[in-house]
Amino acid sequence: MFFKPKSSSISSLMLLLYSLTIFPITLDFIANDKSILFEWAILQISSCSMTLIIILDSISLSFSNTVCLISGCVMLFSSSYMSHDPFLKRFTWLVMLFVMSMNLLVFIPSLPALLLGWDGLGIVSFALVIYYQNTKSLAAGMLTVLANRIGDVMILISIGLLVLQGHWNILLMWDFHMSFMVMVTITVAAMTKSAQIPFSSWLPAAMAAPTPVSALVHSSTLVTAGVFLVIRFFPFLSTSKAFLSTLLFISVLTLLMAGLGANFENDLKKVIALSTLSQLGVMMMSLGMNMPYLALFHLYTHALFKALLFLCAGTIIHNSSNSQDIRSMGMIFSQAPLTISCMNIANLSLCGAPFLSGFYSKDLILEVALFDPTNLLMVFLIFLATGMTAAYSLRLSFCSLWGAFKANPYHAKQEKDPYINWATTILTLAAIVAGFFLQVIFSDFNPMPFILPFSYKMVTISVIILGLFLAGVLWETPEGNKSMSKYKFFFTTMWFLAPISAQPLTKMSMTFGTKLMKSIDQGWLEILGGQGAAMTVSAITNSNQSLQIKSFNFFILLMISSAALLMLALSTTMM
Repeated sequence: MFFKPKSSSISSLMLLLYSLTIFPITLDFIANDKSILFEWAILQISSCSMTLIIILDSISLSFSNTVCLISGCVMLFSSSYMSHDPFLKRFTWLVMLFVMSMNLLVFIPSLPALLLGWDGLGIVSFALVIYYQNTKSLAAGMLTVLANRIGDVMILISIGLLVLQGHWNILLMWDFHMSFMVMVTITVAAMTKSAQIPFSSWLPAAMAAPTPVSALVHSSTLVTAGVFLVIRFFPFLSTSKAFLSTLLFISVLTLLMAGLGANFENDLKKVIALSTLSQLGVMMMSLGMNMPYLALFHLYTHALFKALLFLCAGTIIHNSSNSQDIRSMGMIFSQAPLTISCMNIANLSLCGAPFLSGFYSKDLILEVALFDPTNLLMVFLIFLATGMTAAYSLRLSFCSLWGAFKANPYHAKQEKDPYINWATTILTLAAIVAGFFLQVIFSDFNPMPFILPFSYKMVTISVIILGLFLAGVLWETPEGNKSMSKYKFFFTTMWFLAPISAQPLTKMSMTFGTKLMKSIDQGWLEILGGQGAAMTVSAITNSNQSLQIKSFNFFILLMISSAALLMLALSTTMM
């Protein structure tokens, strides 16, 4: 067994204890429909009051509970996974800062104060993505932080616009003449944080972070912040039908793009990241269909099984000589049965297999999509993307878990590690039972019971089975087929979003920066700035000195001339 440092295991214990402590309080708030609002008036200028608001309600408490449960399991996992890291204390502090930022975002419903948590998430995520200090990590970190800066700017613009209302309380928004602009800024901010098209390329790039960070960032925290913001603003945003239809369209496109891309990706962590993007599309889609509580329900269930999937993937990568390529893996099920059992449960839950946690939320969203008056094309694309989910899950299992044994050896030395086993077991239990209990809780918020024909009921399961068949066909496609490789390039680059959002923008900014440097830094500033001033002073001094020398010479010449004239006059008078 490895030497276990104390910092990460102590922090995991604190997080799990906090989660257990607030669990009964959360149940009490949900059962009695309680909501407590603390407001501290800091400053009042004219009719605009600056206040710090903290809200305790069923949404904020349950979200915080889920985040801290997952964070506790991830830190427990890190105690083993990051045990040889020389900067483990720094890593622990960064992750704890990340969790604190998320809790600030959840409990503060006032935009200026919410910016603390929102910006905190962006800054700490940048520090975590570039944790392994190499050029690839830095490139991924810059892409992540710059994409998120767009969202930060949108929040700042909305804060400026909401001065016209005289307050920034999200819960008390009303319709006013700048409502449309506020809706646009909040929606764009949520889309950047939750990586919807066209801001999707940063999510797979952020996989350069350590695996425990990926489990935390891409399951329950950073990527769900955008969804949570829309849920908080939903009573205000849902007044516009254009907002709902736009959100539905963008989210379905994102869902489809991520599902197709994951079927052609070979990096284990990127496949799971694209599946996260696909599920974020499902959450945004349910918001677009006017179902905020179903989006929150799916957010909780997805957070649990996705964190589990990442932890299992991390164990496989760690024991496969740090190789992330699924083509070099094989026969892992016989070498790490516990890890693979947990991974299969997470994968089945992701597909929406009956009676696992993912089934309760995903199936309900798809049935509401069939029941509600939704566009036929949208419904078709939603179910196509659902089939893709089953396809890439099976492909992942085919390649790595059940495929033929490859050259890369698997070292199953951590299968007996208690830290990893406890972390995965807790999350596995949550991934099995959480859906059922959450369904009982969320049944009060759900729409009225609806009746679907048997054929509609069978559509979801039929699509999943068709997706499994499709995986077999796609998986056997020969790599040498040129037409397929073109499609593959298109899908793996996220419909060309990855190269478009990286190289062209970088080239433009770098070229512009070079021109600015040459014309201003090395041009006008040299003339008007320090060096120019020095040259001017030097020239003035030189001219002054030459003038003084000339005047001195003239004075001496004048004196000599005067003396000569005087002597001449004296000699003339004496004669």
